[in-house]
Amino acid sequence: MDVLRELEEFRKKDIPYSRVLSSMCTIPHPIAVKAHMMFIETNLGDPGIFRGTKKLEVKLIRLLGKILHNPNASGYICSGGTEANIQAIRAFRNLKKVKNPNIVVPRSAHFSFDKVGDLLCVEIRKADLDSEYRVDLTSVESLIDDRTIGIVGIAGTTELGQIDPIEELSEIAIENDIYLHVDAAFGGLVIPFMDRKVRFDFELEGVSSITVDPHKMGMATIPAGGLLFRDGSYLKALEVRTPYLTSKSQFTLTGTRPGTGVASAYAVLKHLGYEGMREIIRYCLRITNILVEEMESLGFEPVIKPIMNVVCFRTDEAEKIKRELMRRGWVISVISNPRAIRIVVMPHVTEDVVLNFISELRKVLSYIGIKT
Repeated sequence: MDVLRELEEFRKKDIPYSRVLSSMCTIPHPIAVKAHMMFIETNLGDPGIFRGTKKLEVKLIRLLGKILHNPNASGYICSGGTEANIQAIRAFRNLKKVKNPNIVVPRSAHFSFDKVGDLLCVEIRKADLDSEYRVDLTSVESLIDDRTIGIVGIAGTTELGQIDPIEELSEIAIENDIYLHVDAAFGGLVIPFMDRKVRFDFELEGVSSITVDPHKMGMATIPAGGLLFRDGSYLKALEVRTPYLTSKSQFTLTGTRPGTGVASAYAVLKHLGYEGMREIIRYCLRITNILVEEMESLGFEPVIKPIMNVVCFRTDEAEKIKRELMRRGWVISVISNPRAIRIVVMPHVTEDVVLNFISELRKVLSYIGIKT
């Protein structure tokens, strides 16, 4: 019991999610927690032992594939978007077999692509953005050469929640006979349930792979990232032999993989279904609209009209505001280009949370000498 009391003291130092407005993760759905506990000791790194868990992973990949317009997609559940992005580009590299390969990503791409370049010895070429902070197609085309193995589009950028023109990127990929990876770690379980229809997934012929993280808007327990490929040939390009395990080969990046993310993600998606997920997304977008109205009343202008439940507000005092809010126990983030404060409206962010935040923000602004 002494160690449990010690652990409790450490846990108390964590900031409760009710005051976290910067994270793309959230409090897991109650059914996710129950599913997690049922599979607490499972290890998908040795699927011959955990056969039921492996079958469940296959069902989950099919379910995610169906959401993303390809029920025959191949893939696996991983640690998160970083691993998924690394593995997607690793598959492209292994399939193309080009000397000194490069990929073209938007300047808005997640920092995991810098890790991709370092780990895989693939040159990362960064394309410019347009006035709406989407990748500029002319810039993408100008960076493609005979050593380009793939391009990347973002469906829900980390900073602004913007969606790149994936349909046009698909055409560019086809025309140049290269792969297209869509990083939809956040947007993959938002966009399909929005009232506004956006084509960004396997419905487009040029899309080869998609990152989608159930531990974000899928409300699964951490870790539950996801990587889906159009077909199984991409996984074959990632295989290594595993002679001492119950499987002969392994295509994942990590060896040991918890089955908890698989179980919790499957439980949430099956429990809520399409309509349940759509209600969650509608709720988050409604709260986002309330936030925007309240922030505008304080004189803050959104960088772009929110596409999904991520929004940034321009201010030259972003760092000061962030620091003072953190001192008072509230967590937001900032972006540097343009200078702005960034807020993510996850399912744990209620209307009361927003109103309490605005009340605290008014005090912060007064304290640091910003008139509203």
